Amino acid sequence: MARLPRKRQALADDLSASEDEQDKSSNSLSESLSSEEEVEEKPTRYEPHPSPEKSEQAPEDRPVRVYADGIYDLFHFGHARSLEQAKKLFPNTYLLVGCCNDEVTHRYKGKTVMTEAERYESLRHCRWVDEVIPDAPWVITMEFIDKHNIDYVAHDSLPYADASGAGNDVYEFVKAIGKFKETKRTDGISTSDIIMRILKDYNQYVMRNLARGYTRKDLGVSYVKEKQLRVNMGITKLREKVKEQQEKVGKKLHTVSKTAGMHHIEWVENADRWVAGFLEKFEEGCHIMETAIKDRIQEGLMRQQSKGALRNLRQVREAH
Repeated sequence: MARLPRKRQALADDLSASEDEQDKSSNSLSESLSSEEEVEEKPTRYEPHPSPEKSEQAPEDRPVRVYADGIYDLFHFGHARSLEQAKKLFPNTYLLVGCCNDEVTHRYKGKTVMTEAERYESLRHCRWVDEVIPDAPWVITMEFIDKHNIDYVAHDSLPYADASGAGNDVYEFVKAIGKFKETKRTDGISTSDIIMRILKDYNQYVMRNLARGYTRKDLGVSYVKEKQLRVNMGITKLREKVKEQQEKVGKKLHTVSKTAGMHHIEWVENADRWVAGFLEKFEEGCHIMETAIKDRIQEGLMRQQSKGALRNLRQVREAH
């Protein structure tokens, strides 16, 4: 809707100009649009991490056993890129990936979207992972390192709190014994970021799933909320149809103005007034309809609650 005034102004310029000027205006508009496209930011391209060079730290007779751990909830390309870095630390790397179970994760970090079984399975399908270690410990110990013959532990350098509650870094011990290898985080993507995107557009995702056949109980939505969202869904579709018709009318204005022989600018100004008046009435009507529907829903709920209260009162009286 915000772009309509610019389209109308461009149309007014076309209609008031001569044929030569229309060509110039069209060319100018094309150049302007192409320059705007050039200014637009291109999607970030994430290049593969470089292959490793030979290292004196790597044994020549066997693969280097590198361990990486995490929660890996809603497994995404940020996780995969960190594991790619771990895999490429040495020319010949065997990558073990530990994943904490639900009990440990919920205790120290919070609720996950995916279950432990789903998180383990996601890791098994990552091309960089050679072995998944379920039920990984929150804090790595020397006993765990010896058990899995781990040469190095790979993780980003940000400190993570251990289980002591004192704010100590969970990788402090590994760093102290010289077995820590730093990987870099991928900016712009994280499990928390994905969850925030969903929460930000919560109503849209609820409406999307209602349209796909999910029930309000499936989505944990109240009766009133469902009705409000369905009303909004219908109003949104209606507005889209009106917008389509409005655009079609705009395309025909030029032809109609030529046929009628009227002054071009006069036609555009009249069309603007007609469309603006219609939209004003349409928005007002939608608001009134939406308010009326919400009021009816509330009245229905209040009646149900009143009937339930009277029923309970009668049952109490009969019991006495």
